[in-house]
Amino acid sequence: MDLSKIAALVGCAVLAFASAASSHAADARETESYVRVPLPPGFRVEKTELDGPVFADAKGHTLYRWPFTDQRVGNVGDPKGQSTCTDVKSTTNTGYMSPYPPGLILPELDQRPTCTQAYPPALAPANAKPVGKWTVITRKDGRKQWAYDGFALYTSNLDQRPGDVIGGDSYEHRGDNPAMRVPVQPPPDLPPGFNVATDRTGRMLLDGRKFSVYASDADAENKSNCDGVCAKTRIPMLAPASARQHGDWTIFERSPGVLQWAFRKRPLYTYTLDPVAQGRDGSDEPGWHNVYTQRSPPPPAGFTQQNTAAGIVVSDAQGKTVYMYNCGDDSVDQLGCDHPTQTQVYRLSMCGAGDVERCLNTFPYVTAPAGAKTDNRSWSIVDIDPKTGRFARPGQSGAVRVWAYRDRPVYTYAGDKHAGDINADGLGEFRGQRQGFKAYWIRDDFNARTRSGE
Repeated sequence: MDLSKIAALVGCAVLAFASAASSHAADARETESYVRVPLPPGFRVEKTELDGPVFADAKGHTLYRWPFTDQRVGNVGDPKGQSTCTDVKSTTNTGYMSPYPPGLILPELDQRPTCTQAYPPALAPANAKPVGKWTVITRKDGRKQWAYDGFALYTSNLDQRPGDVIGGDSYEHRGDNPAMRVPVQPPPDLPPGFNVATDRTGRMLLDGRKFSVYASDADAENKSNCDGVCAKTRIPMLAPASARQHGDWTIFERSPGVLQWAFRKRPLYTYTLDPVAQGRDGSDEPGWHNVYTQRSPPPPAGFTQQNTAAGIVVSDAQGKTVYMYNCGDDSVDQLGCDHPTQTQVYRLSMCGAGDVERCLNTFPYVTAPAGAKTDNRSWSIVDIDPKTGRFARPGQSGAVRVWAYRDRPVYTYAGDKHAGDINADGLGEFRGQRQGFKAYWIRDDFNARTRSGE
């Protein structure tokens, strides 16, 4: 791609981002509707900021499944009808996804939890009966465990309050990513021919092929003004004569006898020039936007965004790119290693070759200034012991107050000298997907490497 085209795309993306940001406040209170399904006694649905509605236990703790996942040279996770998460502590790596051979001793074994300590099984009483898609499986230890759609269910020891989704990740697994636990959700309230998927900015509405759905500022409520040339690239999402409007979904007559879907009274379209599923190219044209059933909270005041040749990133007050550290260990239970309650050995080796001071200088925490506040739960301020990388004790001397996303600290990179530099994006194993640093992307869909999956 030539530089002039990249610059044009970046400019369009900035306009799209600014326009989306201006409408974000209006969308902030909107939450995703879901289909009510039968629930076993004690279970309920909780609304979350990042993943929409999720199933939860009696305490409101999110329920997760562990999808069976192919790694490079093996597989992990739960097949349907089985739980492979046990109370036996893993002590060595498997070599399934790592460049290292199997059999290496895992770090800090004295502090390492078992799989069931990190992800307690959602146990069922001995007399529990199936309800709808809820079934009961028998664990290897003989205890009964709830499953949904055949997959064993767990909670996470990282989730403390109803609506927390700190223990899992709903983004689609990509070849080199760890096998993350995924929140289990009730069916979204969508007409046939629509889908919804989670990305960094929210719950994005998609069509049946999982291509993006768009809305136009030029339209009126339940009225399309996209005709002629416009309708050649912006294809109206037509509703069959048998369709019925309900909830956030309405149907209007686009032309005599031709019905079109609208979501929250905004007519819906696909875009013929979208090159990939779940893309955003159709929002590059001013006045056009991707549609969300629910928007994720934006970063707190003081954060900014910067344009790069590969997309738009979140940056700190000085314009330096913000990075997140990703980590899942290469063990049979694939526990996380990116949260302050988990081992910091991998992160310290990646950012400072095991030297704490070098690590702090290379990837400094994004500190929260005095008086800083957050109005959501996705972003928080946490106290960190900089010598260990773990949460500090209350009142601990030398602790630093830092910003965290999903309860995990965020960083900048000393090698970024100018606003918009992204020199540490993908630093680590398998481009930072398995273990390493990734820029906090608001949008990276016109990054050629991202598109190709390389």
